[in-house]
Amino acid sequence: MHRTKFRWHIVIFLTPAALVYTAVMIFPLFNTLRLSFYNEVGQERLFVGLENFRTLFLDPIWSTQFWNALANNFRFFIIHMLVQNPIGVLLAAILSHPRLRCAALYRSAIFIPTILSFVIVGFAWKLILSPLWGIAPNMLDAIGLKSLFEPWLGKEAYALTTLALISVWQFVGIPMMLIYAALLTIPEEILEAAEIDGITGSSAFWKIRLPLILPALGIISILTFVGNFNAFDLIYVTQGALAGPDFSTDILGTFLYRTFFGFQLQLGDTYMGSAIAGAMFAIILLGVCVYLFGIQSRMRRYQL
Repeated sequence: MHRTKFRWHIVIFLTPAALVYTAVMIFPLFNTLRLSFYNEVGQERLFVGLENFRTLFLDPIWSTQFWNALANNFRFFIIHMLVQNPIGVLLAAILSHPRLRCAALYRSAIFIPTILSFVIVGFAWKLILSPLWGIAPNMLDAIGLKSLFEPWLGKEAYALTTLALISVWQFVGIPMMLIYAALLTIPEEILEAAEIDGITGSSAFWKIRLPLILPALGIISILTFVGNFNAFDLIYVTQGALAGPDFSTDILGTFLYRTFFGFQLQLGDTYMGSAIAGAMFAIILLGVCVYLFGIQSRMRRYQL
């Protein structure tokens, strides 16, 4: 009887949140996917099946932009995986050391950028990296490395990597905190037993701690994947909707924005924009499925 009442209380408590989530998330998602199968012929909306996707993937005008944006998205993601997450693991390992003083202060300082607005971060880094009034040239000049300075946000070869590293600086606190929390859950008995066996220092981390936090690393990896394929704000703030120079920083988010809402002389196309959104959803869903049914199962076998 008490369990039944408890379940009904949970249902009553969660129903408003579920309704709001459905209204602002689930319904728009399915409605967007529905629109991707339609197009406008004259003044009439007609069902065209997969025609919009065929145009997106194969038509020279659309496919060039789509595959460029997708390739840039993968580059953006790989930089985060290879730079942000290892740095997050390193910082977590250092901050979890029991003899480190002021660890809470360091954690707060590293995590603070994650709560800053993209507008603030983008504008601040544009000022820092500006070749005219930025402080980056002066800082490099002070240590005798001014010759290394380039207008990194203005060159096609460097712009996307620069933005990815700015994003890494902003969000490295998230993997750091998740790994730090995972390290704290490791039982002291295991570490003490390893110490008795002579496994200490860096060896204890690689042989004991790292294998035990693999599930947390897997979750961080999939969150990084989803977050990077939903990226938009930083590139829009720093490079605009055209994702310059010459679309070198264009990702699926900015491509979707220009197509769906229109920009400058380009008129918005709801149906092609919905097709891009559907392609993004499929890519993200595929990545999540690969993690759930592939990587996660292998990590479980490894732990066993």
